Amino acid sequence: MNLADRINDDIKNAMKAGEKDKLMALRDIKSKLLLEMTKEGGDGSVDDARGMAILNKLYKQRMESIEIYKSQNRPELAEEEQKQANVIAAYLPEQITGEKLEAAIKEVIASVGASGPSDLGKVMGAANKALAGKADGKAISEIVKKLLQP
Repeated sequence: MNLADRINDDIKNAMKAGEKDKLMALRDIKSKLLLEMTKEGGDGSVDDARGMAILNKLYKQRMESIEIYKSQNRPELAEEEQKQANVIAAYLPEQITGEKLEAAIKEVIASVGASGPSDLGKVMGAANKALAGKADGKAISEIVKKLLQP
């Protein structure tokens, strides 16, 4: 079952169960997927890789909104965004962090033959491609910079 079908099934189940928060998040995901399917030059479908990229973007937006609402002392809005972020996160693959992420980046550095800060662009391109959807780009960037220090 592809991502769009899973979202449609979950929308039906959320409607039946009366889960308003989950339904809002799922409808947002569905609308973004539909926009992607119908955009100019598209073939009327969204592959799972593109769908995951859309979900990652939506999740990041929710997390940024949560930080803004917390800084503005708006806990009720932050809580609403957190509920939606949790629904979106359920569809994302498990995120790699810490030592696992550092080990994966070391493998990428070895595979491209990077030796110093001048190879940052090569490593970032390969790392972002290898870890797409599995790790945050900001975290990847920080670790790559740290590992490429002279």
